[in-house]
This record gives sequence, structure tokens and C-alpha cells, in this order.
Amino acid sequence: MFKKVLIVGVGSIGNRHLRCFLKTKRVRLAICDSDVALTESVAKRYGVKELYTSLENALENPPDIAVICTPAHLHIPMGIQLAESGVDLMIEKPLSTTCDNLVRLNRAVDDNHLTCGVAYVLRHHPCLIDVHKIVASNRFGAPLQLTLTSGQHFPYYRPAYREIYYADHKTGGGAIQDALTHMMNASQWLLGPTTSLICDADHLSLDGVSVEDTVHVLARHGNTMASLTLNQFQAPNESTLMLNFQRGTIRVEFHRNHWHFCDTPQGEWNLGASYEIDRDDLFIDQANVFLDHCLNQTGPTCSLAEATHTLNTNLAMLRSTKSQHWIDLT
Repeated sequence: MFKKVLIVGVGSIGNRHLRCFLKTKRVRLAICDSDVALTESVAKRYGVKELYTSLENALENPPDIAVICTPAHLHIPMGIQLAESGVDLMIEKPLSTTCDNLVRLNRAVDDNHLTCGVAYVLRHHPCLIDVHKIVASNRFGAPLQLTLTSGQHFPYYRPAYREIYYADHKTGGGAIQDALTHMMNASQWLLGPTTSLICDADHLSLDGVSVEDTVHVLARHGNTMASLTLNQFQAPNESTLMLNFQRGTIRVEFHRNHWHFCDTPQGEWNLGASYEIDRDDLFIDQANVFLDHCLNQTGPTCSLAEATHTLNTNLAMLRSTKSQHWIDLT
């Protein structure tokens, strides 16, 4: 049975969701964006016949599912409008830039028995799925320490960064809300909620903006210690996660799509798994899994509650950067 999916916002990430939902061959697509010329151009490119320039008009012929791809400060208001109309929701990360009206969004989702997930796409990376299973299995004992080092040359990948949401914290900009939020959400998926943190972030390099492009954060997930560092100006596009357990270590190199483990002192690294992943694969998997969740009325890969915790963590990192104090998230 084909579902009607409405893509709300057809900028860069909206284009990707549109393309990847189409590749599932399980849906018919509609698009909505206030930019008329952009909407018409995207509709022509992908052969979409149903297009709208306001959410109100789109809801006159409501979809089954909406994918909200607008700047982050619009996610909750649009989510409420759609959920109160009985539409299942996939919301792009981060969930929002404030906690305003989250109670109303949760109520609308619950009252209408909807599926609502947040698109933290790393939860569909096969390496991270493998590590998540290992943590749950207790194969190497309890996790004790997580370290993450990540960076890329953001102007190369998003040359329009000065003119889009990225330039302002209020619209979801800066390295914390734009990039590190992926890694923090992944850490929370592996280790459980962040219980406390201290963050140091600054603008060191990117021309034309004043938001932070470099972040160092120390965090606690209960008894597990974590350290995450990220910048948005280095030449290599690389992200490496190390997870030290009671009886072994796992190293995930996301940029190479493989992970290794070592479980003996002075031992060799052993290949855990290596994957061939094309540019859109994680997003296609994400789309297919979300469609399954909607059909079966099961919980999404990243729930609204989990994404709310990541939102609170984002906000805590921004506060800690200003105060230079530890923040308690319990």
C-alpha cells in the first residue's frame, strides 16, 4: 500500500529526503516550500505532481506522513500543526532550538496515536548498529570511556553556509546544533542519557559567521566518561569513535565504514565488519524503517523523548560554553 509523504522544506536536506523516499518505491510524494521558484524547480527535477507553497494548503489534502526539513526553529510549530491533523511525523535533527511547545507536540502525537521520529541518521549506520548490539550483549563488559574525534571542511560541503540556517543559533546554526548533535545523539544511543557535561566551543575559522565552528565537550553518561571533539574547517572529512570497555576496545572509523576491536593487551586490531555504503544508503534505510514503523505502529528509531534529551543536551552545551561550568542534566 502506497503512503502519501509530504516533504516540508525542499532545500538541501529536503532534496535528499525526497530523493531517498522515492528510492523506496513505496510512496507517492508531495512537496511544500514557501519559495515558489524552488518548489517548482524541485518538482520538475523529481517529477512530483503535487506541490504546495504553504502548509495550510497542503493540509487541505492531508498526507499520511510528513518529513519536516525546515530550519530547526520551525520544527515544533509545524509538527504541532501536522500532528493535530493526524499526520505521522519524521522531523529533521535537531528537534528544535528551544523546548517551547514540546508538551503540546507530545500531546498531539499521543492523542492521535501517531508515529513521530527524529532523523538522527547515524542510528542507521551499520557500524553503529553493530556497536549498539555489542554494548547490549555485554560482550566486552560495561563501557567505561568513549572518545570521538570528528571534522570536515564545511564550506566545501555547504558553500552557502553564510546564507542559510547555519549562521544563527536561533535557526539551528553553529557546530553544536548542526554537526555535533549527530555524535551526541549516537553516544546517548550507545551509553544512555547524558547526565552531566562541560563544554568549550568557539569560532576559530569560518568566514562570514560568528557561531562556533569548533567544540570540545566532556560528558558523563552515568558512570561512563566521554570526550567529544569536532571542528568544521579541517581538510579531511573524518570521524573516529573509540569505546573502551572492561575487557576490550572498539574503534569505529565512520569515514571508512568499518570497525575493529582489540581485546588482549598488546594484541592486534581485529576487523569487526566493513561495509560498502553509497551516499544515500543510510537515508534510504531510514526512510524504509520509518515507513515500517508507521505501518506497524511501532516506536521509531529515535523517539521524540530521546530527541528531546538530545535537544536539552545541545542547549546545555551552549549554556556551558558561556558559563564554563558543568551542567547537570539529571
